[in-house]
Amino acid sequence: MDKKNKLLTIGQFAALHGINKKTLMWYDEIGLFQPVTINPENGYRCYSYYQSPILETILLLRELDVSIAEIQDFMKNRSAENLKCLLDEKIENLDLQIIHLQAVRKTLCSHRQDMNTLLTINLSEISIIEKEEHYLATVDIDKNTSFEKEVELITTEIAKYQLGRLHDASYGSMIPVDSLLTGNFNDYTKLFIEIPFLAHEKGLHTQPKGKYLKAFYKGDWDKIPQKYQEILEFARSQNLTLSGFSYEKGINEIVIDRIEDYIVQIEIPIWG
Repeated sequence: MDKKNKLLTIGQFAALHGINKKTLMWYDEIGLFQPVTINPENGYRCYSYYQSPILETILLLRELDVSIAEIQDFMKNRSAENLKCLLDEKIENLDLQIIHLQAVRKTLCSHRQDMNTLLTINLSEISIIEKEEHYLATVDIDKNTSFEKEVELITTEIAKYQLGRLHDASYGSMIPVDSLLTGNFNDYTKLFIEIPFLAHEKGLHTQPKGKYLKAFYKGDWDKIPQKYQEILEFARSQNLTLSGFSYEKGINEIVIDRIEDYIVQIEIPIWG
């Protein structure tokens, strides 16, 4: 006799599929998945090997967070077309979850990089680094833009990208290098939003690939012009030409309580 034709006890069938037998008992009670037969002498539930594909489908759908009610409806109207429609919907949802998790991972990696920087930082050092190309969403500001207006502009911009939370992105400000060269160290013209899953598309600002001057400033913003003077003196001493924008980003907001401890990372592209 073919072994596959033999009946399995509820314990054997549950073990075969890696679940608790209480799950099978519950599925039976709600009419979702029932044993092929019940032993009339002892009331034990028995299952057939050939029921496995149906149970595995139910377990897969549960793993995809399909509700019991949805599965029951599908089981009553089982067909290739109905299963395809159900799977199409769940695959689309799963793809969105994957994109979200990839974005979260990239954000966590960015925070980890900031923490590594904090552990090895030399606030007086100005270095030359290599950066990959990044795409930034930006909003325009000037010296008359109020804080409330900045918040409104940022909120409107991030709404385009359906961010779940504020910290799903990193934020900073930009000063044109031309302004720095003329001593306008407070001429902030843009705020940028670096969203993990942004790709190149119309309307985004491209932070170019290449060499950058990198420096750090700690403390109140009132004295940040002094840091920019140091950066310009360093660039002149090294015969370096700065271009584009200076990109400022706070790197330690998560781990401080006082504004005096705030550290700004400054990165400026080097031309040529």
